[in-house]
Amino acid sequence: MKLDVSLQPQLLELANLERAADHSGSVEPAPTPEQDELDKAQARHSRLQSAAASAQMAVDDMEREILRIQADERKLRRRERDDKRQLSAETDPERRRDLEHDRYAAKSRIADLLSELKEAHNEIHALRNNVDVHGAKLDESERKLDAARRAADAAAEAESNKPDPAVRISELRAALPDDVLAEYETQRTENGVGVAEFKAAKTCGGCFIVLPPADRSAVRNAAANELPQCPDCGSYLVRPAS
Repeated sequence: MKLDVSLQPQLLELANLERAADHSGSVEPAPTPEQDELDKAQARHSRLQSAAASAQMAVDDMEREILRIQADERKLRRRERDDKRQLSAETDPERRRDLEHDRYAAKSRIADLLSELKEAHNEIHALRNNVDVHGAKLDESERKLDAARRAADAAAEAESNKPDPAVRISELRAALPDDVLAEYETQRTENGVGVAEFKAAKTCGGCFIVLPPADRSAVRNAAANELPQCPDCGSYLVRPAS
């Protein structure tokens, strides 16, 4: 097949665009690398949010436990004071014995609660530090997530602003001779490629076969306005401009 050297790159571009269109079909466009990074950032942020929520929940539970201990302590102190008040007026030995026993039990339980309260305060201090650590990580994650979101939005906008391949295909077809298009279509029907690049002066871009030395020489030495064919797949080969 013969074609002016100035039009050969356009024929190769047409073949590449139509081959890409054939492969894509109706499949959704692949996500951009920026969108992949955004998805990963969102997944990491979600995990951090769950961890931060769990850390805060542990603090909330411990605060409720401290309030319970303090409430129990107040009740016991009122009981202990009431026992003491009754003892000051009670004369019955058996009744005094019961009040003394109850007062002792209340004071003993108050001592236990104070020990529990001290441990709870120590623990909540560590838990609050853990919340602060998770909060800092979450803040950093939010900044990274915002940056990833902006990058993904910019990439999506750039992708949407790309020219429609179908428009470019129509332009290329209009610029190429009818007889060349006919030969290209015939070969494209046969092997699904039609026209390919002769890469590095040795490899067919259609079947990716490295041609034997004699075939490489024949392709390289063909006339400038001629498109030689790959001996393996039959694709017309466009040589890089020298």
